[in-house]
Amino acid sequence: MSSDGSRTRVRLKDARAHSSSSQRWLNRQLNDPYVKRAKALGYRARSVFKLEEIEKRFGLIRPGQVVVDLGAAPGSWSQYAVKKGATVVAVDLQPMEPIPGVKIIEGDFLSEETERALSESVGARVDLVLSDMAASSTGRKLVDRLRAEQLGEAVLVFADIHVVPGGSVLIKLVRGAEAVLQKQAKDIFKSVRIIRPDATRSDSSECFLLGLERLPPTSASDDPGPSD
Repeated sequence: MSSDGSRTRVRLKDARAHSSSSQRWLNRQLNDPYVKRAKALGYRARSVFKLEEIEKRFGLIRPGQVVVDLGAAPGSWSQYAVKKGATVVAVDLQPMEPIPGVKIIEGDFLSEETERALSESVGARVDLVLSDMAASSTGRKLVDRLRAEQLGEAVLVFADIHVVPGGSVLIKLVRGAEAVLQKQAKDIFKSVRIIRPDATRSDSSECFLLGLERLPPTSASDDPGPSD
């Protein structure tokens, strides 16, 4: 803060050493209060405050729950969940630095190898699936929306398979993708909401789908079959 109480903007040193896009990103990071707060609290990314806001509002994470964090790197959501007393399995294609109390699985969350490793870690019970994953951006809104839909659908299928009745899912999307996913999620969860946390950057198109109270799966015996 300056002497008159106004916020002092931090300037990037030796800006000429960086491209214009790198300069914009670095300046934004230097002046982002959530980045500073995450660093001060020992979290690996500012995105933890999006989860924190949603979690506190809906009471998502409780001690003893099993939480699977998909696309977990760098790990701030896993850090938060394990601090809340959950058993946490973090899954990512990329290597992750260890997090105390968190089981890390390196691999594709849809692969058979990951499925086996997950079963070995937590058995059949998963109370909450988290996904802060984002498909790579092309800059073309329609393509990016369709990619977000496809990734979100994959996470929703994963949750449908693994989450126990009463459990929840939280999936990052981009604006426009939520309409399709919201409709699908309503077949699986009692309550479905679209949320844009305060920590979301103003220029971001992201939003989050929250599915609460997983409905009991429909068994084959419930299917009346073809009528005469």
